[in-house]
Amino acid sequence: MKLLLTSGGIRNDSIRDALVGMLGKPISESRALFIPTAQWGQPMCSPESVWQATSDSWSEEPSSTGLGWKSIGVLELTALPSIPEDRWVPWVRAADVLLVDGGEAVFLAKWMRDSGLAALLPELTDTVWVGMSAGSMVMTPRVGREFVDWQPGGTDETLGLVDFSIFPHLDYPGWTENTTEAARRWAPQIGGPAYAIDDQTAISVVDGRVDVVSEGHWELLNAPTS
Repeated sequence: MKLLLTSGGIRNDSIRDALVGMLGKPISESRALFIPTAQWGQPMCSPESVWQATSDSWSEEPSSTGLGWKSIGVLELTALPSIPEDRWVPWVRAADVLLVDGGEAVFLAKWMRDSGLAALLPELTDTVWVGMSAGSMVMTPRVGREFVDWQPGGTDETLGLVDFSIFPHLDYPGWTENTTEAARRWAPQIGGPAYAIDDQTAISVVDGRVDVVSEGHWELLNAPTS
């Protein structure tokens, strides 16, 4: 699987070009599935916010479902355990890209495991995973206590499919808990490499190669020493 781990979706031409490169064809020729599941675990989210994300109406500029896909559908992970795998697995295999929304990353990790999607990921070698906020953080080993909102006394561990963690929405206007200083306080507990990224930044992971794609601001924290 090819990973494009963003903070706020496809927000600029550089991230869009990285996505098209991963797809190997135009967005208009690509099939997408949108996964809103992480929102249900985040107390700040609501049915209205799920609709805004699904309809890509957060802002005037589309950044996920509204990019002009050949086709797009919704895949709700909490529903998958109640339907046969031979019904939903073909939907996933037919998709060129999975657009995975933000919300609560630990909750999303649970439902990725419980639904069977996590077990399927190694077989999706040509599929592109576009994470947004928690949809990116779920691929990391840990998110840190600051980002555990579903079960505050529970684990901060997620899927660990990459070996770095992500602090999203860096210096987002009005978000006092997402400042650069907050990211630098967050990083030591992680114990491994971590990227703090703003909404104009993404991290590309293809065949084990990690690249930062940015028209904004980012920092590598806990950088490995040689």
